[in-house]
Amino acid sequence: MKVLLKSDVPKIGKKGELLEVKEGYARNFLFPNGLAIEANSGTMKQFEEGKKAQDRKKEREKEESQALADKIKGLTITLRHKAGEEGRLFGSITAAEVAEALKQKGFDIDKKKIVLDDPIRLVGDYTVKVKLHHEVTAELPVNVLKL
Repeated sequence: MKVLLKSDVPKIGKKGELLEVKEGYARNFLFPNGLAIEANSGTMKQFEEGKKAQDRKKEREKEESQALADKIKGLTITLRHKAGEEGRLFGSITAAEVAEALKQKGFDIDKKKIVLDDPIRLVGDYTVKVKLHHEVTAELPVNVLKL
């Protein structure tokens, strides 16, 4: 029996794959658990239309992320923090603080999208990566000054 997987099934296949499985497995496991549907011309056509719509949505999200990355590229964030004599910060600057500074500039970016290898602990200039999409990453200059 040919089935079209609606979600990933371990050791069987990934979502969207067309598979040949035994009829009992399909009727007793895949169909009742909502993991697959029977593959016929109507379901295949419906699946292809859904896939095209999903591809268009992903492309639109990528374009929006690229536009936001271009806006961020010309931006510089300046953060002031208490520091000791040698320029070592009391505490550190985290992704949450960078996200808050971006929010004040008018960009609503989640702190989870800001990539810091290590928290910033010294005064100076840094480049922080902002991962907006799995294919789009922007570099944001951050200037840390002594308060």
